[in-house]
Amino acid sequence: MALELSDYTHLHSGKVRDIYEVDENTLLLVASDRISAYDFALEPAIPDKGRVLTGTSKFFFDRLDFPNHLAGPLDDPRIPENVRGQAMLVQKLDMVPFECVARGYLTGSGRKEYDASGTVCGIELPAGLEEASQLDEPIFTPATKAEQGDHDENVSFEFMAEELGKERAAELRDATLRIYQAGADLARGKGIILADTKLEFGLDHNGNLVLADEVLTPDSSRYWPADSYAPGKNQPSFDKQYVRDWLTSDASGWDAASGEKPPRLPDDVVEATRKRYIEAYERLTGESFADYLG
Repeated sequence: MALELSDYTHLHSGKVRDIYEVDENTLLLVASDRISAYDFALEPAIPDKGRVLTGTSKFFFDRLDFPNHLAGPLDDPRIPENVRGQAMLVQKLDMVPFECVARGYLTGSGRKEYDASGTVCGIELPAGLEEASQLDEPIFTPATKAEQGDHDENVSFEFMAEELGKERAAELRDATLRIYQAGADLARGKGIILADTKLEFGLDHNGNLVLADEVLTPDSSRYWPADSYAPGKNQPSFDKQYVRDWLTSDASGWDAASGEKPPRLPDDVVEATRKRYIEAYERLTGESFADYLG
């Protein structure tokens, strides 16, 4: 009899992912098509988004020289057929309670902090930088993890070190910057700029650091086309920035300061966002999304 998700114990649902227990050592991590922005879950979902995130993560897990949490192939028979292609079998880990962010360019929350103080997560940056300026070298800017509806909070490396210990914090910083650089080099070879990325790590039963969750996806990273890059303005993006831009435009009629839930996404915004996710997958992997998992 075919396996169903109901055959496993549901443990948690986040902004995008649903987690199920397969056995005492293994979890099923399902990337849904849900999309969030400004700490709100939006409607409707973006078709095929979960498959893009899972396929992109698998692509990079296979190419990065760093231990990861995969515990089986994407077509493993333990994965129910109705989530095949958007689910991964992964090992259970003791997750690090910080998001590990690497930034090679100034944008997003980093740019807002820089404009206010000249720093990002306590790191002093040169004066005169503008939107999308490339930094002299990538920086590590950790953040606390937030539940849905709450904001992730950028923190300093020193704060992280106080919480985790200097040695572990330095290990996380060095791993994050190394993985970012590897991803940026691969993306650059495909004509894409990796502006920044968010990574998550866990510890295995021996206390070893393991790369977990998703990696270098359009949800966890900002990807820009290299051929149109020009600092001083917002860059066209392969991620959900298109949705963010629509939400803050006059067309949406939504006031972010109101605290009210954003409006339903129009069909054309949903389809345009889907196309951007699929284009990111195809350009990064060099593979046709139509051929994904046969």
